[in-house]
Amino acid sequence: MSIVKWSPFLPMDPFEDFEKFFQGFSQRTMRSLEGFIPSADIYQTADAVVIEIPLAGVDPDQVEISIQEDILHVKGTMKKKTEVEDRNYVHREIRRGSFQRTIPLPTHVQGEKAHAISEDGLLKISVPKAEQTKEKKIKVKIEQKPKKK
Repeated sequence: MSIVKWSPFLPMDPFEDFEKFFQGFSQRTMRSLEGFIPSADIYQTADAVVIEIPLAGVDPDQVEISIQEDILHVKGTMKKKTEVEDRNYVHREIRRGSFQRTIPLPTHVQGEKAHAISEDGLLKISVPKAEQTKEKKIKVKIEQKPKKK
């Protein structure tokens, strides 16, 4: 059940209205609120969980990836690369600053064997699935305790 009815005419970013509210504040205040949560696609293959995160404009050296207890953590920084001063902007939508995304993975994984590649602004993380422990049936013999006389 959805809390908010989806419509193709509504903005994709639920925080867009919230951000517009703060546009009247000083640039110094806005600078402290900068940052973003990147979107992600997650899918499974037969032997891995694959996560794709669009990070166009982010230097791969500025990205940290870790996996702890089947939870993926991705964080980093997108630095400003233009020479235009803040006060000269007429309109500003490109997100900059730090970002962080925490994703619970859908199955047990071998985090130490994860592999990531950044190509054309898309970070692709592949994490091998952990081997499933097979259920083993064991027959246990029940002995009857001798009765005391």
